[in-house]
Amino acid sequence: MVHLSKIYTKSGDDGSTGLGDGSRRPKHDLRVAAYGTVDETSAVIGVALAHIVHDAAEKTDTADAPETSSAIQVLLRRIQNDLFDVGADLCVPGEGGEKLRIQSVYTEKLEGWIDEYNARLTPLNTFVLPGGEPLAAYLHQARTVCRRAERCVCRLAEVETDELNPEVVRYLNRLSDLLFVLARVVNDDGRADVLWEPGVTQKPSP
Repeated sequence: MVHLSKIYTKSGDDGSTGLGDGSRRPKHDLRVAAYGTVDETSAVIGVALAHIVHDAAEKTDTADAPETSSAIQVLLRRIQNDLFDVGADLCVPGEGGEKLRIQSVYTEKLEGWIDEYNARLTPLNTFVLPGGEPLAAYLHQARTVCRRAERCVCRLAEVETDELNPEVVRYLNRLSDLLFVLARVVNDDGRADVLWEPGVTQKPSP
C-alpha cells in the first residue's frame, strides 16, 4: 500500500530520484525516463477520458454512441490502472521477487480488446493521419507517447539486460495498437478517418 503524507521531500534536489528498491538514480537515468514516459502515456489517456462524455453527448444521431463511449471509458480507466502497474514494475530493477510485475494476462487482455474492436472497423488501404474527432486525436497522441515509452524500455533492456521484465515491452507494444484501433472506432468505425495520400504535394493542382 502506498502512503503519501507529504508531497515534497527535497531528497531529489541533488538531481537524483529514488527507485522502488530504495536505490537512487539520476533523474535522467534510462529507467526513470522509461517509467516517466509510461506516466505521460497515462496522462494523455486522462485527457482523452475528459472528452468522452462531451463527445458522446454531441453524437445523439448515432444510436450506439453512448454505449460505445461508456465501454471505451471503462476500458481506458482500466488501462490507466494497469499503466501504474507497469510503472511499479519498471521502478524496481529485476525480473522476479515479490514486487508487482506485469504478467502475460495483461497483454492477453489487450489483444482480446484489439480483436473485438478491430472486427467492426472499415479495412484500411493506406495509413491513417492522426485527427478526426477530438477524442480520436487524443487517442492518437496517447498512441505515439506509448510508442515512445516502448522505445525507452527497449533501450533500457539493452543496457540492463538482466534487470527488466520482457512482458513490459510486449504490453506497451499491444497498448499502442489498441489505442490506434480505439481512435478509429471513435472516428465512426474508421469511416471518418483522415487518410494519408502519398505524394499529394507532387501532384498538379486542380
